[in-house]
Amino acid sequence: MPSPDKEKLVLKSSFEEIERVEPFVKKLQKKSSFDDDDFSRILLVLTEAVNNAIIHGNRQNPNKKVFVDASLSDEVLKITIRDEGEGFDPDSLADPLKEENLLKEGGRGVYLIKHYTDDHQFSKNGTELMISFSLDK
Repeated sequence: MPSPDKEKLVLKSSFEEIERVEPFVKKLQKKSSFDDDDFSRILLVLTEAVNNAIIHGNRQNPNKKVFVDASLSDEVLKITIRDEGEGFDPDSLADPLKEENLLKEGGRGVYLIKHYTDDHQFSKNGTELMISFSLDK
């Protein structure tokens, strides 16, 4: 197996920066040739993770950044998303599937991340998220 390719993306903490996520995922797809189904789930999860890092992690502070590091092999894509915020306890989040939460506007990002990744791990007090995807070709 060849050594993994690595890609990096550094984003400012503003909504406009989310537009840079899709070209980043397209670049990863071009390097690894993963299928469009994988492209869609990776884009969804990475957009949610970056959005959470900008809004909840960095509180849209223009002086703080979001760092995205991707490591790509033939079978697995690992992405680490890190913000410069205070962190949070991912286990303390409300279950978005409970009846009292179904109509709430937010609160589904971490659920989507857990559902659409093959593995996920929060670390560094919730300021860092590692997600991985087993890729179909």
